[in-house]
Amino acid sequence: MLTGNWVGASTVPSRSLYPHQWSWDSAFIAIGLRHLWPLRAQRELETLLDAQWDDGRVPHIVFNPSVPLTAYFPSPDFWRSSTAGGAAGAPREVETSGLVQPPVHALAAWLTHRADPATSARRGFLRRVYPRLVAWQRYLTGARDLGGQGLASIVHPWESGMDNSPCWDPPLERIEPVGSEAFRRADLDHSAAADRPTDLDYGRYVRLAENYRDHGYHDGSCGHPFAVEDPGVNALLAMSEHALAAIAGALGRDPSDHLVRAEELTTTLVKRLWDDEAGLFLSQDVIAGEAIHEYSAAGLLPLILPGLPEETVRALVATARGPRFGLGRTTRMVPSYDLTGASFDPARYWRGPAWFNVNWLIERGLRRHGELLLANALRANLVSAAASSRYAEYVDPVSGEARGTRDFSWTAAVTIDLLADAPAPPGGSRTARRHRERLVPVPSD
Repeated sequence: MLTGNWVGASTVPSRSLYPHQWSWDSAFIAIGLRHLWPLRAQRELETLLDAQWDDGRVPHIVFNPSVPLTAYFPSPDFWRSSTAGGAAGAPREVETSGLVQPPVHALAAWLTHRADPATSARRGFLRRVYPRLVAWQRYLTGARDLGGQGLASIVHPWESGMDNSPCWDPPLERIEPVGSEAFRRADLDHSAAADRPTDLDYGRYVRLAENYRDHGYHDGSCGHPFAVEDPGVNALLAMSEHALAAIAGALGRDPSDHLVRAEELTTTLVKRLWDDEAGLFLSQDVIAGEAIHEYSAAGLLPLILPGLPEETVRALVATARGPRFGLGRTTRMVPSYDLTGASFDPARYWRGPAWFNVNWLIERGLRRHGELLLANALRANLVSAAASSRYAEYVDPVSGEARGTRDFSWTAAVTIDLLADAPAPPGGSRTARRHRERLVPVPSD
């Protein structure tokens, strides 16, 4: 499957719905590929970082020029990165979007290196990607600290990775949408309308992206009408500093700056976004100056971090198991949004379905904090749901019914990672073998 989605220098999330390279998709894809083909995992990340802007941002889409413009919207002629983004240092030789996605890349690079240290060292992989990853972090902690409190802000819902979450509904209400006649959605050619964002949502997404583009993708002069501190993005930002500390150490450099930054980010995350009553981290609307009281899986992602207060960890686990997310009780996987919320929808994009990459992160966090029984059960459910759904983009969190597109790359990738780390099942390895037959075949380079 991953080999089928490989297009020569990177892996597309889906041949039909997402025919270009996506930023955080490539990070998860590399994490899976490292077990089978470490060199290809390195190339996946290198290709993405080759499209990095001079200001440090890693764009959320890198466009393949051989794909027709009509295959995906917004297409390269909408973003106009090489011209509109010139002052911000957009690359001239490749077209990208001007937005970003969550920073999983340093973790992916470190895990990829560890999978084959000899090849990594011979190619100078860490030496070449380290300064790029540092620049990416500094863009987020610098230009994107729009609240001035030490956390990064997203300036468009797509930057959260959880594009259509109900968490974005309150700040999006300020945005006047463009009319649906102003764009043609290619996504509806490949996926059911009930699984996708509405035209009203898309109209607001387009308005925000146009505003950013028309201001040259410059954060200082854009006057962002949407600015939100998201707990998932900032948890991954802090986690990336830990990964960078490991990379720095492997390169013989002092890791202390990264460790200090990781601790500062974690402390600020708890201080600014933790909500005792909710037992969850909440997003902060920077423009309105208030917390957004919508409860999403992003609020659980800080579990991946070391150094969280013990009482915060206990509260997060209780919330994951409680009525809002039902983990181990009413759900097989953590839903993307509160089961009890008025906007919950088990089918619609990020408004309730369970996603494999998010659950991979939560499984990793549960394991980090000693919740082994819950982590093992979640891992088993992830592997089972991936196979039964034909490696769906996302699934109904209760029934496991497949939603979105199939043969989705990061679903396959995190399944490989979970299988690689899992102990052999008692009585044989039929389940693991069945997965490998579908996921593992790797052609010669």
